[in-house]
Amino acid sequence: MGGDDIELRRKRLLYRSAYRGNRENDIVLGQFARAHLHEFDAAQLDQYEALLGVPDNELFDWLIDRAVPPTDQDGEVWRLLKAFRVRF
Repeated sequence: MGGDDIELRRKRLLYRSAYRGNRENDIVLGQFARAHLHEFDAAQLDQYEALLGVPDNELFDWLIDRAVPPTDQDGEVWRLLKAFRVRF
């Protein structure tokens, strides 16, 4: 994947992060994406894209420890997202 392709992918993921429909996830994922997407390689972008495929309510439950993500989602990017703190 060329540099232009990965940059386009990052832009698309940033948009998807900030406009999911669930306000809480929009805030958390939007800020997380702005803080980290620029440094992610293709494998990390794959992990993040898989997280964005999780339904909003399920992902939010994982974030607030109401549920545990399945092992296939519990990777490097998930742990980085889980440790991320939103700034107001």
